[in-house]
Amino acid sequence: MVVVLAMCVAGLSAVGAQIRCIDAAREAARLAARGDESATTVARKIAPQGAVVELRWDGDLAVARVSSTSPMLFGVTVAARAVAAAESGVR
Repeated sequence: MVVVLAMCVAGLSAVGAQIRCIDAAREAARLAARGDESATTVARKIAPQGAVVELRWDGDLAVARVSSTSPMLFGVTVAARAVAAAESGVR
């Protein structure tokens, strides 16, 4: 019973981390597409502690990827990616 409860708590923790990764990636891509230089800094504040935030350009698209390792699930990595088109005059 305790093992099942622990796995449920770990699963909920991973879902929470996944949601934060999605939010951080979306915000980073959106801010970068607007030309905001603080996109990665803002994403790091939203993402889970210790998450890796990557931001790159693919033509006129800002591509953000945020990944985090979940210690409660034995190192399982959760990640999210978001893409946003650059606003006119940004690239």
